[in-house]
Amino acid sequence: MESITDDHNKAVTVTTAPSYHVPVLLQESVDGLDIHEGGVYVDVTFGGGGHSREILRHLGGSGHLYSFDQDADAARRLTEAGDSALPGNFTFVLSNFRYLKNWMRYYGVEHIDGLLADLGVSSHQFDVADRGFSFRFDAPLDMRMNHKAQETAADVLNEYDEGRLADVFFLYGELKNSRRLASAVVKARTKKAFATTQDLVDAVSPLLKREREKKDMARVFQALRIEVNSEMSALREMLLAATELLGTGGRLSVITYHSLEDRLVKNVMRSGNAEGHITQDFFGRVETPFRLVNNKVITPGAEEQEKNPRSRSAKLRIAVKI
Repeated sequence: MESITDDHNKAVTVTTAPSYHVPVLLQESVDGLDIHEGGVYVDVTFGGGGHSREILRHLGGSGHLYSFDQDADAARRLTEAGDSALPGNFTFVLSNFRYLKNWMRYYGVEHIDGLLADLGVSSHQFDVADRGFSFRFDAPLDMRMNHKAQETAADVLNEYDEGRLADVFFLYGELKNSRRLASAVVKARTKKAFATTQDLVDAVSPLLKREREKKDMARVFQALRIEVNSEMSALREMLLAATELLGTGGRLSVITYHSLEDRLVKNVMRSGNAEGHITQDFFGRVETPFRLVNNKVITPGAEEQEKNPRSRSAKLRIAVKI
């Protein structure tokens, strides 16, 4: 049997939930790890377990896979699915992947042979109305990946000052009219506190151009989700921890969905730091802990995009530790 471990070190038996999320670039991202049977691998975004199952297919009994997910729904559905149990060389960690280094130390793992990250929000999270991730449903403005977290999207909208809101919309939604959006939010909350996704849609939709309304509304929701879950700082911490944990020849395989996270991943892979600062040795050679496996990003083919429209914005980058 495999085990789940949470932040309180409680272990339970789990099974897989194949319908929870459709894995994106499944074969390409797992092939990018160049798995050897006795290696130690980490899937920091378990979701529905699609990538983890594929990694386990390549692992021998002497290898081990650690999979992370901070969403208790992922663990709950593993138990409820009633699928056959995963092998004993699998450990599920119910935790944010920003704590990767701490958990590997806890398990006595000094080096890993590969790490995979699919940074997209699980289909389940978008499709379950009460999570508040999508403007398709009128639901509470929650957006927390981890229900133990204190701050919700409603808290952000009701408590941030106008300048801070504008920064969130500009930095994480890349919305050019971020100041007007922030002003509209502040004005709306003087009449009624934000509580549901419809409250937010009503406040900002008059500022969105009709031909881009759905795309820009998605960016508004994206910005709030990133802020609520501190996604960029968590990603930064995880990537730097992975850089340290990967042994020579270890692989980093990361799927991104928007330019902010893709830029961060590219910076770390090209320079070894989140800022992308390039340093050179005496001979002018770039000093970096990685060698890029694919200089050009890998994207889903037409067939995958047709079957899974949410894969359209996916980009896969792979690097090897040198």
